[in-house]
Amino acid sequence: MMGVTLAAAVAVVVPAGTAQAASSVVAVVNNTAITTGDVEKRVNFLKLQRAKGNLRSMAREQLIEDTLKREEILRVRASVSQSEVDAAYARFASSNKMSAEQLGKVLSQAGVGSEHFKQFIALQMSWPRVVNARFAGSNTGKSLVERMQENGGKKPVTTEYFLKQVIFVVPEKRRNAILGKRKSEAEASRSKFPGCDQAKAFAATMHDVSIRDLGRVLAPQMPEDWKPLVEKATGQTTGTRVTERGVEYLAICMKRDVNDDVAAEMVFRAEDLAKAKGNENDENSKKLLAELRKKATITDR
Repeated sequence: MMGVTLAAAVAVVVPAGTAQAASSVVAVVNNTAITTGDVEKRVNFLKLQRAKGNLRSMAREQLIEDTLKREEILRVRASVSQSEVDAAYARFASSNKMSAEQLGKVLSQAGVGSEHFKQFIALQMSWPRVVNARFAGSNTGKSLVERMQENGGKKPVTTEYFLKQVIFVVPEKRRNAILGKRKSEAEASRSKFPGCDQAKAFAATMHDVSIRDLGRVLAPQMPEDWKPLVEKATGQTTGTRVTERGVEYLAICMKRDVNDDVAAEMVFRAEDLAKAKGNENDENSKKLLAELRKKATITDR
């Protein structure tokens, strides 16, 4: 089962150079070393994906590409956050009827490790941001004014939210023991939520509850995990979600329709990104990777 589901997840990082003490260097990409330890983990990862062919050659090539991608992600500051990676990891575990801890054990036994898989997830989530930033504008070549003229001189309207995140913290070591209880507590608290101004005081009355101010979020920016819950919300709060941090819900402090320049840019950008998906996006990824490889210094050892 693991091979099938991991193969599916590929479409969902080990940055090269996570060296181990006993590893030797097999290649250097722009001063970043790829070690035998890195290759071994990627080979084991490919086995989980049921890949065929010369796995060592495939692993080495993937690690070179990962290094080039990672450097560009860092250069343009397009990396996803650790919390986004952890959430994706937890979702993957849940979809395979495992806890994050159980998934970690499976990956460790397979010679991959949870950190390697999380880094793989991080790269797969971050790289499309780089590709889209590089090519989305060239897909249309049109300014905001030109797009508005095509829209009859009107700016598109979108929904603006001001949000706070309510987190009922569940420590990983106690997850199996208390997750159900914490979910019940989170659900019960929603009807008592006093409003965003009193959110921190409200959290202080409960055990291990934290509040994060997410500020202004436009509908096109809404994370896919939260989008359906926000859209279905009828009161001050959304339904709950189990995440790597515990049990969470969003408090909707304000919701209104807006059509300012920032909102218009977001709507048009969302449209452009949607068009950039599929084969076109794959081609753009290959094109950018080829550019990076041409400028890189890659040395075999």
